[in-house]
Amino acid sequence: MSAVRVGLNNIHAAILVKDDVTGVEYEAPFKLAKAIEASISPNANEETLFADDGPSEVATQMGAIEVELGLDAISDEIQAKLLGHKINSDGVLEKKAGDQAPYVALLFQSATSDGKSKLYTLYKGKFKLPERNHSTKNDSPEFQTDTISATFLRRDFDDVWERSVYTGGETVNQAVVDAWFTEVYEPATNG
Repeated sequence: MSAVRVGLNNIHAAILVKDDVTGVEYEAPFKLAKAIEASISPNANEETLFADDGPSEVATQMGAIEVELGLDAISDEIQAKLLGHKINSDGVLEKKAGDQAPYVALLFQSATSDGKSKLYTLYKGKFKLPERNHSTKNDSPEFQTDTISATFLRRDFDDVWERSVYTGGETVNQAVVDAWFTEVYEPATNG
């Protein structure tokens, strides 16, 4: 029986340092902010071949994965890391037209109805400049939280775009679960 997702927390990112035919390398994961919501939308392109007066074959090609995160507040330091901005010597966040967002991995946790959780990692994506909305105070407080979007894709090294693990699985290596947010998960190689 599968447990149902009932929560979201521990949203982290890790800068992708290397992704080529020789391997992958990431910096240590860092927490983005408090999680409100996450939407992950994989895109697949599908084509149907018609032959003998009907559908005969279907081919599917994986496309980009669109991600949208709702967070309580994205700090200047996190914006600088995710979007390639700089914090100057006065502690002010500077955004320049030529800033380039680095590729990152995205890690997060979703609590399940049985008290366990499911851990996820998306392996290669870039965040986009977030929209900002501001409104004046009125008689009732209104929270103005942050939303940021990213596009993820498969890695060059091994075509992997996501891995996940259910922490209540009977064969799950507990060391993998314990280290999920301290380093980007890569399976052990047998050789």
